[in-house]
Amino acid sequence: MSHRNAPLTPTGRLRLARCVVDEGWPLRQAAERFQVSHTTAARWAGRYRQLGEAGMQDRSSRPHHSPRRTPATVEQQVLRLRREHRIGPVRLAARCGIAASTAHRILVRHHLPALATLDRA
Repeated sequence: MSHRNAPLTPTGRLRLARCVVDEGWPLRQAAERFQVSHTTAARWAGRYRQLGEAGMQDRSSRPHHSPRRTPATVEQQVLRLRREHRIGPVRLAARCGIAASTAHRILVRHHLPALATLDRA
């Protein structure tokens, strides 16, 4: 699904790519005609050459891998300490040797509520 401000839908991308690849239009002329940058036009033409019509669909912007993600063992340690000692992100971070923001992010990822909501009188 294209976002609201996308210059072209998948159908328009296909038309642009066919003009460049099949009909032999110069890249800059096609880019000007379809009101996109020449680098965008080159990207779509390349995808059309490589994947055909399927290459014109929207792609996810999610990364394929996260090399700097917190190791699973550290995440489990944070979750275990939270359950056993009921401490917040700052203390968890100090005990696990990570940043407080990282500890907070782990708690949010695992849908654990803030301590203030747990310890109400």
